[in-house]
Amino acid sequence: MSKTSPEQNKALVIEAFDTLFNKRDYDAAERFWSNKYIQHSSHIEPGREGLFNLIRSAPATLRYEHGLILAEGDNVIVHGRFSGLGRPAAWIAADVVRIEDGKLAEHWDVLQDEATHAESKSGLPMFGNRFPA
Repeated sequence: MSKTSPEQNKALVIEAFDTLFNKRDYDAAERFWSNKYIQHSSHIEPGREGLFNLIRSAPATLRYEHGLILAEGDNVIVHGRFSGLGRPAAWIAADVVRIEDGKLAEHWDVLQDEATHAESKSGLPMFGNRFPA
Protein backbone atom coordinates (compact mmCIF):
# COMPACT_ATOMS: atom_id res chain seq x y z
CA MET A 1 0.00 0.00 0.00
CA SER A 2 1.26 3.43 -0.97
CA LYS A 3 2.17 5.82 1.83
CA THR A 4 2.08 8.84 -0.48
CA SER A 5 -0.54 10.25 -2.79
CA PRO A 6 -0.14 10.50 -6.57
CA GLU A 7 0.14 14.29 -6.16
CA GLN A 8 2.97 13.90 -3.64
CA ASN A 9 4.71 11.44 -5.96
CA LYS A 10 4.49 13.84 -8.90
CA ALA A 11 5.97 16.66 -6.81
CA LEU A 12 8.75 14.32 -5.63
CA VAL A 13 9.75 13.38 -9.19
CA ILE A 14 9.74 17.01 -10.38
CA GLU A 15 11.90 18.11 -7.44
CA ALA A 16 14.24 15.12 -7.84
CA PHE A 17 14.77 15.72 -11.57
CA ASP A 18 15.37 19.45 -11.03
CA THR A 19 17.84 18.74 -8.22
CA LEU A 20 19.88 16.28 -10.26
CA PHE A 21 19.63 17.44 -13.87
CA ASN A 22 19.42 21.22 -13.48
CA LYS A 23 21.06 22.01 -10.14
CA ARG A 24 23.47 19.06 -10.23
CA ASP A 25 23.35 18.86 -6.48
CA TYR A 26 24.42 15.24 -6.02
CA ASP A 27 24.35 15.30 -2.23
CA ALA A 28 20.78 16.60 -2.21
CA ALA A 29 19.81 14.19 -5.00
CA GLU A 30 20.78 11.23 -2.81
CA ARG A 31 17.72 11.92 -0.66
CA PHE A 32 15.45 11.40 -3.71
CA TRP A 33 16.96 8.23 -5.23
CA SER A 34 16.92 4.93 -3.35
CA ASN A 35 20.30 3.37 -2.71
CA LYS A 36 18.68 0.21 -4.21
CA TYR A 37 17.61 2.14 -7.35
CA ILE A 38 16.87 -0.11 -10.34
CA GLN A 39 17.71 1.33 -13.76
CA HIS A 40 16.08 -0.12 -16.90
CA SER A 41 17.42 2.47 -19.37
CA SER A 42 19.78 0.93 -21.93
CA HIS A 43 22.16 3.91 -21.92
CA ILE A 44 22.65 4.27 -18.16
CA GLU A 45 24.84 2.08 -15.95
CA PRO A 46 23.06 0.27 -13.07
CA GLY A 47 21.97 1.90 -9.84
CA ARG A 48 21.86 5.40 -8.50
CA GLU A 49 25.58 5.90 -9.07
CA GLY A 50 25.21 4.92 -12.73
CA LEU A 51 22.70 7.74 -13.19
CA PHE A 52 24.69 10.24 -11.14
CA ASN A 53 27.88 9.43 -13.07
CA LEU A 54 26.09 9.92 -16.37
CA ILE A 55 25.00 13.40 -15.29
CA ARG A 56 28.48 14.20 -13.96
CA SER A 57 29.84 13.42 -17.45
CA ALA A 58 27.16 15.47 -19.27
CA PRO A 59 27.91 19.01 -20.49
CA ALA A 60 27.30 21.85 -18.04
CA THR A 61 24.66 23.11 -20.50
CA LEU A 62 22.34 20.16 -19.74
CA ARG A 63 18.82 21.36 -18.95
CA TYR A 64 15.67 19.40 -18.07
CA GLU A 65 12.13 20.72 -18.50
CA HIS A 66 9.06 18.75 -17.48
CA GLY A 67 5.72 18.88 -19.20
CA LEU A 68 2.77 16.60 -18.66
CA ILE A 69 3.05 14.43 -15.57
CA LEU A 70 0.71 11.61 -14.61
CA ALA A 71 0.62 9.42 -11.54
CA GLU A 72 -1.24 6.36 -10.43
CA GLY A 73 -0.40 4.83 -7.10
CA ASP A 74 3.37 4.63 -6.81
CA ASN A 75 4.03 5.09 -10.54
CA VAL A 76 4.75 8.41 -12.21
CA ILE A 77 5.17 9.19 -15.91
CA VAL A 78 6.67 12.53 -16.86
CA HIS A 79 7.00 13.91 -20.39
CA GLY A 80 10.08 16.08 -20.61
CA ARG A 81 12.87 17.59 -22.66
CA PHE A 82 16.61 17.12 -22.12
CA SER A 83 18.48 19.86 -23.98
CA GLY A 84 22.05 21.12 -23.96
CA LEU A 85 23.51 17.63 -24.29
CA GLY A 86 25.80 18.56 -27.19
CA ARG A 87 23.66 16.46 -29.54
CA PRO A 88 22.13 17.73 -32.80
CA ALA A 89 18.66 17.56 -31.21
CA ALA A 90 17.23 17.64 -27.71
CA TRP A 91 15.80 14.41 -26.34
CA ILE A 92 12.09 14.20 -25.69
CA ALA A 93 11.53 11.66 -22.93
CA ALA A 94 8.75 9.75 -21.29
CA ASP A 95 10.26 8.75 -17.95
CA VAL A 96 8.43 6.15 -15.90
CA VAL A 97 9.38 6.08 -12.24
CA ARG A 98 8.24 3.79 -9.44
CA ILE A 99 8.25 5.33 -5.96
CA GLU A 100 8.97 3.24 -2.87
CA ASP A 101 9.28 4.56 0.68
CA GLY A 102 9.30 8.15 -0.58
CA LYS A 103 12.20 7.66 -3.02
CA LEU A 104 12.67 6.97 -6.71
CA ALA A 105 13.17 3.20 -6.71
CA GLU A 106 12.92 2.13 -10.35
CA HIS A 107 13.09 3.83 -13.76
CA TRP A 108 12.26 3.16 -17.41
CA ASP A 109 12.39 5.65 -20.28
CA VAL A 110 11.46 6.16 -23.89
CA LEU A 111 13.65 8.70 -25.71
CA GLN A 112 13.56 10.26 -29.14
CA ASP A 113 15.22 13.20 -30.85
CA GLU A 114 13.10 16.34 -30.93
CA ALA A 115 11.89 17.17 -34.42
CA THR A 116 12.18 20.63 -35.93
CA HIS A 117 9.23 22.27 -37.65
CA ALA A 118 10.60 21.16 -41.02
CA GLU A 119 10.91 17.55 -39.80
CA SER A 120 7.45 17.36 -38.22
CA LYS A 121 4.95 15.65 -40.52
CA SER A 122 2.11 16.76 -38.23
CA GLY A 123 3.31 20.36 -38.14
CA LEU A 124 3.08 20.23 -34.35
CA PRO A 125 5.87 20.41 -31.76
CA MET A 126 6.77 17.30 -29.78
CA PHE A 127 7.09 19.20 -26.50
CA GLY A 128 5.24 22.25 -25.27
CA ASN A 129 3.62 24.61 -27.73
CA ARG A 130 6.58 25.66 -29.87
CA PHE A 131 9.40 24.12 -31.84
CA PRO A 132 13.02 24.34 -30.68
CA ALA A 133 14.96 27.40 -31.80
